[in-house]
Amino acid sequence: MKKMLLLLIVAGIVYGALSYHFILTDNSIKVLKKTELTFDDTVVDARGARRAQLYLNPSLVKAGIRNLFNDDGVTIKK
Repeated sequence: MKKMLLLLIVAGIVYGALSYHFILTDNSIKVLKKTELTFDDTVVDARGARRAQLYLNPSLVKAGIRNLFNDDGVTIKK
């Protein structure tokens, strides 16, 4: 029984790594659904100046990285 539970937990972690990008930002961790099942770019560091490099990564652009960061800006109304 314990082996079956452990197997299910490991399978869930592997499926999550195949299905989602985990993007580390300065303030939080953003999760973005991948377009393909792959281990490429599972954990992406976007802290500091590295954030601009995200827009050059084809797999992240295809997954919609530009829409993910639209809500991060601060808007000051007149």
